[in-house]
Amino acid sequence: MANATQVLQELVGMSRSLGRPERDLVILGEGNTSALCDDSTFWVKASGTQLATIKESDFVRLWLRPIRELLDKGDLSDQEVKEAFEAAKVDPSSAKRPSVETVLHALALSTAGAKFVGHTHPTAVNALLCSTKVEEAIAGRLFPDEIVVCGPAPAYVPYTDPGLPLARAVHKALLRYMDEWGMPPKVILMQNHGMIALGNSAKEVDSVTAMYEKTCRILLGTFAFGGPHFLSEEHVMRIFTRPDEAYRRRELKLE
Repeated sequence: MANATQVLQELVGMSRSLGRPERDLVILGEGNTSALCDDSTFWVKASGTQLATIKESDFVRLWLRPIRELLDKGDLSDQEVKEAFEAAKVDPSSAKRPSVETVLHALALSTAGAKFVGHTHPTAVNALLCSTKVEEAIAGRLFPDEIVVCGPAPAYVPYTDPGLPLARAVHKALLRYMDEWGMPPKVILMQNHGMIALGNSAKEVDSVTAMYEKTCRILLGTFAFGGPHFLSEEHVMRIFTRPDEAYRRRELKLE
């Protein structure tokens, strides 16, 4: 794996790209990002920083194992979680506070096997996630490139309090998804909250985010013309497993 400095530079570039105002993925301090440094540590966005203007010093490097173990420690107060985050810093002198979603990122980088993670709040995505028909709206796939880039389906998490409770809900959703599909998802959708893109590279996270945001814009548009016409499950799996589409994923650096 690339060294920690190179990973951090790629993470900064990805984060700034996701934060560009014209993309309408986040505003102000919304969203957070992370990347795996090695088998033991990861970088995560510091709380209160903005993706559009983020710098290398706005990330915190943490030990993965103690953060991951918070899932199994029962109910913890906000103060106890904060203290656990502080204790997990690779550099204890760092004054930056890790994102409230740090445990969620540790899960994505371990259980889901991602190397880069981008959590954003795109307007088009949240228009669906905040609707009463969200589960119906995301029940099928719409077009081939959605499947090629974002996988055969997203994972879905009903609304849960951000922080450790949400991380635990995401963990359950990941396990269900991997049991059903035999692979981790590329997209995790969190009701009334936002989306998470998982990738093997910074570029993949950016591409997955862009494609799923487009998917939701198209999906919203279909409701003006009677609702979505989903592809059949047979067609979805045909597209996902076609050799030429696998080749295209490789050429696009999506695997």
